[in-house]
Amino acid sequence: MELEQAQKRVEELRAVIEKNNRLYYDQDAPELEDFEYDTLTRELKELEAQFPQLVTPNSPTQHVGGTPSGRFAKVTHAVKMESLLDAFSFDELRDFDRRVCEAGVEPEYVVEIKIDGLSCSLEYENGTLVRASTRGDGVVGEDVTANVKAIRKIPKQLKDAPEFLEVRGEVYMPHEAFQHLCAEQELQGAAPFKNPRNAAAGSLRQKDSKITGSRGLSIFIFNVQQIRGKELTTHAESLDYLKSLGLPVSPRYHVVHDIEDAIAEIEQIGQNRSKLDFDMDGAVIKVNAFAQRDLMGSTNKFPRWAIAFKYPPEVKETTLRSIEVAVGRTGVLTPTACFDPVFLAGTTVARATLHNEDFIHQFGLCIGDTIQVRKAGDIIPEVIGVTRHEEGAQPYEMPTVCPSCGAPVVHLEDEAALRCVNPECPAQALRNIIHFASRDAMDIDGLGTAVATQLVDKGLVTKQLTLTVGYDRENLQDPERRRRYHGAVTRDPYGREIPKHAHGTADLEIETSSAKALIRAASGLFDRVVDQGLLIRRLNLTAVRVRSAGSVEDDCSCEQLDLFSNFGPSAETHMHREAALTREKKIQVAMLDIKKKYGKNAILKGMNLEDGATAIERNRQVGGHHE
Repeated sequence: MELEQAQKRVEELRAVIEKNNRLYYDQDAPELEDFEYDTLTRELKELEAQFPQLVTPNSPTQHVGGTPSGRFAKVTHAVKMESLLDAFSFDELRDFDRRVCEAGVEPEYVVEIKIDGLSCSLEYENGTLVRASTRGDGVVGEDVTANVKAIRKIPKQLKDAPEFLEVRGEVYMPHEAFQHLCAEQELQGAAPFKNPRNAAAGSLRQKDSKITGSRGLSIFIFNVQQIRGKELTTHAESLDYLKSLGLPVSPRYHVVHDIEDAIAEIEQIGQNRSKLDFDMDGAVIKVNAFAQRDLMGSTNKFPRWAIAFKYPPEVKETTLRSIEVAVGRTGVLTPTACFDPVFLAGTTVARATLHNEDFIHQFGLCIGDTIQVRKAGDIIPEVIGVTRHEEGAQPYEMPTVCPSCGAPVVHLEDEAALRCVNPECPAQALRNIIHFASRDAMDIDGLGTAVATQLVDKGLVTKQLTLTVGYDRENLQDPERRRRYHGAVTRDPYGREIPKHAHGTADLEIETSSAKALIRAASGLFDRVVDQGLLIRRLNLTAVRVRSAGSVEDDCSCEQLDLFSNFGPSAETHMHREAALTREKKIQVAMLDIKKKYGKNAILKGMNLEDGATAIERNRQVGGHHE
């Protein structure tokens, strides 16, 4: 390649890589998969090595990651949070070993899993977590202390800790939490995160720490950055020590004595990657002895004593049999590829989203095509290409009318997706019902039962309920919903416009703690005050006019009877009602006793054992948040 050609290609590569860096580090929404990004970066490094005159200080090969966003306070790292040199073949690992030996080191290596998440620093003073920060550009990151403290799995206090400890770890989102989040985003009509890494980064950098705490994030610690009050000599020793303090360390790390044993361990990790409940994008080899690390030092970007091996993504070929089109809650038409089942990254898959019409046209998809399928982030099946078109096959065209209601579909401005704008579309109505029922706060029965249980536990009864309905801000962001809404508008604590909350009160026939009575009253109240055309974010049910159940019994008043009324039927009805209430009360007390002794999940409704049910998880929370 001539210098002029190389310069042109280098400029192209830098533009693509820098754009993806901004999307990856700053917006948590990369366009390239990791393997594609690594391939382009590798090509750029090779060209810069071949033509050193093309290397510039601002090249993405010369600096780490992204820049602080400005949403959080900046943190300057006392110890630089370096990136790692990547290898894509075992021969490159052997070259790394040769360079280590040439530096005068007889190495012992530690091999560990490379978790795909967001790099984060945790600082502890006398065992107390005092600061957490993101990597940023390696020198300056973002202060995310409040959000990290909301993550249940990250220890806030360490026992028998040293005077000062700074560790580096990878904040990640387990697969189960990611799938739950994607399902919730789909129901909300929002674009789901592309992979768990993006989801973890987006969740950690929320303005509201409560959102961060609700996302099921976790962390693996993989390095000691600074320590005072404890002497450590090797990496393996440091991981063992961190584990003894109660920190969740890298889940698999092994000490090996030569590069061939390291390669064997990497192969073993690769064979078992599908069994993990988190994303990994490789394995890391590190020189074990800290003194030897100090001897080798670092480049301006990478430590010379470590290297990361990147596994290629698993890709399978299969045959596209059909394309199904579903209508979402907001009217968006989403095509899904249905293909011959293939075993991919640990599971059998037969369906994958095709996103929108533009995506289908990009590949010229035809029914009967031989397609390439992989799992994005080893989780989400996706179509990545076509290897063969059936002879005479016609490219698939999206429907021009809604598959549910038959109304014309349109492209709204700046949208790639087709959308049904019929407000009476049955599919949209069904999805809205599903969305409503799926929300943690939308369980009217659960709210009524919860209030009743609290009343019984405290020996109280109520005569009145109040219900407050908070609407989602998406009602005013979605153009079609905004057009249909004519009610009052207010602002949330962040200054964003939302429909004004609905509020109502219901009087009960008698002072009671009966769950059935409260559920009946709450359901009627909801039907009366809520705007059925709006998306609901939260409900708040409150018992008012509360007093002791014993005082009600003391207040039993006498009624003057007359000579002409037949009191038999009403008396009988009253007796039956009282008997039913007594039975319910006994059941409530018994259930309360069992839950107090064995936990809230000791007794559950059958519906709470179904897929997607949230009661079990909510019962592990306090005030809607993890303890």
